[in-house]
Amino acid sequence: MEAVDHSEAEKMVKEFDETKAGVKGIVDSGVTKIPRMFVHPPEESHQINKDHDLRVPTIDLRGLDQNAERRKQVISEISKAAGAWGFFQIVNHGVPLDVMEAVLKSVRRFHEQPHEAKADWYSRDYTKKVIYFSNGALKASTPADWRDTLSCNCQFLEDESNFQSLPQVCRCEIVEYYKHLSKLQEKLSELLSEALGLSSDYLSSLGCFKSSTLSCQYYPVCPEPHLTLGASKHSDIPFLTLLVQDNSGGLQVLHQNVWVDVPPLLGALVANIGDMMQITSNDKFKSVEHRVLATRVAQPRTSVACFFSFEDKLTPFGPLKELVSEINPPIYRDNIKFGEYIAYYMQKGHDGNSAIPHFRLVK
Repeated sequence: MEAVDHSEAEKMVKEFDETKAGVKGIVDSGVTKIPRMFVHPPEESHQINKDHDLRVPTIDLRGLDQNAERRKQVISEISKAAGAWGFFQIVNHGVPLDVMEAVLKSVRRFHEQPHEAKADWYSRDYTKKVIYFSNGALKASTPADWRDTLSCNCQFLEDESNFQSLPQVCRCEIVEYYKHLSKLQEKLSELLSEALGLSSDYLSSLGCFKSSTLSCQYYPVCPEPHLTLGASKHSDIPFLTLLVQDNSGGLQVLHQNVWVDVPPLLGALVANIGDMMQITSNDKFKSVEHRVLATRVAQPRTSVACFFSFEDKLTPFGPLKELVSEINPPIYRDNIKFGEYIAYYMQKGHDGNSAIPHFRLVK
């Protein structure tokens, strides 16, 4: 990557953001080489998984509520996957395939509108219920990702009078998808509680899944995919993330220091544990780093991630008292404020390092 001084890098980032056109705007301009602000170091962008024996677990929820033994089996599978991988795919989860496909198509429609149709949505005011932006932590100090996002705070979707706040081209599809996802969230909250050895209503009683945000991601076709990333190496903040992805591929999880593909699986949702769940479970469940390669196929990549966490930024969290003991002492601080964690995570940005170690107890 050609050297560039910090002031020039800041100017480049500012000019990009002021276009309000995102990465899609760069592609639409007809570039054949990506701007320097998107170029990642070779050690980040060139690592390709060559270990084809590693597979992210797939968990089938079929028959979950019909048989006690079947429920125990599913809970055991979730416990193992959340502890060893932090990532798993779920099938027969109750969200109809046509609803999943419709929301992906509608998100792509939004992002592929002319710039003028999207510009009014563009903002970095994250207190707004619905915003469109490129790179949540856009900084001159770290390479930008080849991705645009439409973000929606789902709490306001519980009131039909707020539906008009969503872009018309994807409004009905997002509302319908979230309706099904909120039901699935209740089921997964129970299963994760039981997988921790707690009562089924434990995590929901703490409000761990009370707030949810949809991030509707669009990864345009990249003219130089070997030089950049769709999403840099990072872990997620919340308790749980549920993702629907199209068939483009590119999602990878870091497992045993190897990048493992999370291949598209028809009808599946990808579930991953977030930082807050790892801290709350005192490391019983793992929040693992993952990334998205820049699209190497002839079509853009589209995905929709739903993040479940606390509603109030003043809510404290830390290792659950039921999960710590003399032989399993707390690893993290108690009474970490949700807002404190978010602030540190955003200030740090996607620099390739997890935010979790910052909250560990000093030994």
